[in-house]
Amino acid sequence: MTVHAVDASDSQVDLPLDEVAWRGIELCRRGEWQEGFYWLSLATNVTVETSSVPSLFFAYLGYGLTRFHGEVDEGLRLCRRAVEIELYQPENHYYLAATYLLAGDRRSAIDAIEQGLQVDATHAGLRELLADMGKRRSPILPFLPRRHALNRWLGKVRHRLFGPRKSG
Repeated sequence: MTVHAVDASDSQVDLPLDEVAWRGIELCRRGEWQEGFYWLSLATNVTVETSSVPSLFFAYLGYGLTRFHGEVDEGLRLCRRAVEIELYQPENHYYLAATYLLAGDRRSAIDAIEQGLQVDATHAGLRELLADMGKRRSPILPFLPRRHALNRWLGKVRHRLFGPRKSG
């Protein structure tokens, strides 16, 4: 299956769908998200459910939709699809976690990071994302759930008295 596109030199080209997807992924990896998202969008115009595109296509597209267009539900759906297609690709877990963070779902982001680190414990992006999120203090009353009203209230008191946790 081919995609009709306009390349950087403004000439029209017909490229295979997987090549269009990879071009978008590589541009996004280099930080050129606007251009990369253009190429990823071209591939979606053909079909999103085809097996000829890499799983990373769905991860990058989902993250991009959430980050640049605010389409959180669709972005998360695409990132989850990427993980379903290729569970052992740590980059899929990275973008799922990053998309969860954009959505404000810290718990799910941590779960995605932990699953990704089970796949590749040395993945720099996952490790950096986890470090950036920081580590939570233990609940004041460990025999009660973290979300118990008493633990939450005591945690707020601790935060007011001693301030935020110091890193390192």
